[in-house]
Amino acid sequence: MTEEVAFAVDNAVATITLDRPQKLNAVTPEMTDAILRHVAVCNDDDGIRCVVLTGAGEKAFCAGSDIRELDRYDTPWNFRNRPDYCDAIRKLLKPTIAAVNGYAFGGGLELAMSCDIRIASRKASFAAPEVKLGWIGGGGMSTFLAHSIGPSNAALMIMTGDPIDAATALAWGLITEVVDPETLVSRASAIAATIASRAPIAVETAKLNLRAAFTMPVEKAIEYERDLQTICFATNDAAEGRVAFKEKRIPVFARR
Repeated sequence: MTEEVAFAVDNAVATITLDRPQKLNAVTPEMTDAILRHVAVCNDDDGIRCVVLTGAGEKAFCAGSDIRELDRYDTPWNFRNRPDYCDAIRKLLKPTIAAVNGYAFGGGLELAMSCDIRIASRKASFAAPEVKLGWIGGGGMSTFLAHSIGPSNAALMIMTGDPIDAATALAWGLITEVVDPETLVSRASAIAATIASRAPIAVETAKLNLRAAFTMPVEKAIEYERDLQTICFATNDAAEGRVAFKEKRIPVFARR
């Protein structure tokens, strides 16, 4: 397990930190393996209810894949089938918050967009620069940008490769909130703590339902939502929520 991906758990919130600031937190294959393992821990541990993803240092959240490492793949097919860190984050069952503290470029932008919620430092910037090097993103760049900021803005970012600042990202809907750099992690942790206090199964099904909203026809999406609501309603946590409401107290959820 590489030391370039830090992992910590505080109460019900796990934090995954890309810890290679001298290389702008660019991801190596070893870091991808570490992310995969941390994701597995988060999925298997019922005590973890939300995950924060961030980068170490002041300059970068993540500058994407370490380009110097790409020559490790001896054929295009092996490159195509490599383990992918964005896929790993999307496999998290628990809600995810990206705390973007600097450059979110290339795979770093895809990594942020693989999270459910994105907040950013005022110093953050976002770019899809692959076109400048002769290729395009492959971790969901076009799909996520088109859904987040619309086709015209997505085309501008992908076809020029030029960055946008945090204020523009907020105006376009790429991120939810812009905060001062010194409060970024604490703000992300506060949001995570709030989510962790909610009924875990309900939160996880809400995550599934939001994904379905992007991929299903409207009527099917509503039908799926109703099925998920029924599943949630049958849980012990939902019963606890109803009892707590009647007794005018804070519910105690057990993910059951």
